[in-house]
Amino acid sequence: MNALHRALIELDVKAACAAWRAAAPHLPQPATDADALACLHMARTQAETIVLGLRFYSHRWLLDHGYPSQLPDRLKPSAERMYPRAVDAVGVAVRSQVPEVRAAIEGAMSDAAADCYANGDRDPRVVKPQMMAARARERRALMLPPIEVM
Repeated sequence: MNALHRALIELDVKAACAAWRAAAPHLPQPATDADALACLHMARTQAETIVLGLRFYSHRWLLDHGYPSQLPDRLKPSAERMYPRAVDAVGVAVRSQVPEVRAAIEGAMSDAAADCYANGDRDPRVVKPQMMAARARERRALMLPPIEVM
């Protein structure tokens, strides 16, 4: 097994860059390690000599990091089953008999969650307190009594 193939299997950025410089010094080289890693993943999805599990992992990595995958279309369904896409979700539940109150509090909590996600905060330990603070503010604005938290 040659050095470039081994680096491709192991995702060894340093070894891959060294092998690429030796094999093709006249071609453009990756500017950063992050660029080299993306190139390795892309090459993995194309290489038929790489086992399918590694190709499927690289397919998911590329999509998750905003890069196009070069995995052939016939293999994509299998890759999606092996490495499904993770999706974040936030649930908002408001118990009120008054539809206007329910809509106002739900909107405030949803806006708080959306603001957190827009800022890149996806951790529930960050999102939930923001949502609860928005609920409390909206309840005060509607002149409702505070809710006792268990």
